[in-house]
Amino acid sequence: MKERICELLSRLDKVEELLGQTHVLSDQKEYRALTQEHAYLTEVKEAWHQLSQSQKNLKDNIGLLKEETDEEFSSVIKEEISALEASIPEQLTRIETLLVPPDPRDSRNLIVEVRAGTGGDEAALFVGDCIRMYKFYADKKGWKYELLTANPSEAGGFKEYIMLLSGVNAYRFLQYEAGTHRVQRVPKTEAQGRVHTSAVTVAILLEPDEEESIDIDEKDLRIDTYRASGAGGQHVNTTDSAVRITHTPTGTVVYCQEERSQHKNKDKAMRLLSAKLSEVQRQKAEAEVSDLRLSQVGSGDRSERIRTYNSPQNRVTDHRIDLTLYKLESIMEGDLDEITENLVKFYHEKKLSGE
Repeated sequence: MKERICELLSRLDKVEELLGQTHVLSDQKEYRALTQEHAYLTEVKEAWHQLSQSQKNLKDNIGLLKEETDEEFSSVIKEEISALEASIPEQLTRIETLLVPPDPRDSRNLIVEVRAGTGGDEAALFVGDCIRMYKFYADKKGWKYELLTANPSEAGGFKEYIMLLSGVNAYRFLQYEAGTHRVQRVPKTEAQGRVHTSAVTVAILLEPDEEESIDIDEKDLRIDTYRASGAGGQHVNTTDSAVRITHTPTGTVVYCQEERSQHKNKDKAMRLLSAKLSEVQRQKAEAEVSDLRLSQVGSGDRSERIRTYNSPQNRVTDHRIDLTLYKLESIMEGDLDEITENLVKFYHEKKLSGE
């Protein structure tokens, strides 16, 4: 690891030198690439410095403790040692995650779709909880999010919620959220206090960039407009502002009713349609899956899951990496780093091993 860090820090010096050269400043594409690389390398440098400092402090404190005779001061040193011993593994995980090479797609815009699966009203409520969790995580990361469309449930929560996320490393850390998420908890409506199991499905789609943009022929589209309505059928407004677009060659259907303007709803629906068609194209190119989200989300059945959220035990388990954390409340407040960073590292190692 140390050898790799030294290589990256040497590259940081080179990148800083290049950023000061005139020919780079005049080439927007090269300049943008170098500034992104500089940001990544700077993060590596800061993380490595933090880890090195913590390791040095731990060593110094252990040495001090051996020599210290004052009981009260020894107690303070022991507390510092405990805090350092707890933080160093987390800092090490962060370094290992950073050493996963950047991917050109890391900071691309992505579309997050969360849908209620098995469990009826309780599943719809958990869709709302998951969206809240991802928004909190986005806030902590400094990412932006924008609602594309949502279908509220009568009992609260959402049958479906789709939003756009953008920011540095947004796709890098959220791409592995795709799949079935299972929740085990006692519903508010459960009089006997029994634990119910519900499931929601998450799909992650990349928003196409300029090079990937798909030409969509207007002749292939059927566009319907209707009045937007909320949970229970109440009218959100009295004009036909909601838009549903059907791409007839593929049968792909998207809709949007969040804006009061029909034009804005159509724009958002077209962005979602473009992302879905791009995903189909990518899947076909990889020749692995023909269905748009089947490999990601499965059927939404309780038995298919990538992660379980167990409320009675205050537990979250990611089944792909055998990671169990007993801090459900913290995770639902957006504390996802320990999960997402370990997933990035796990799939990189899997890729390197050729699995």
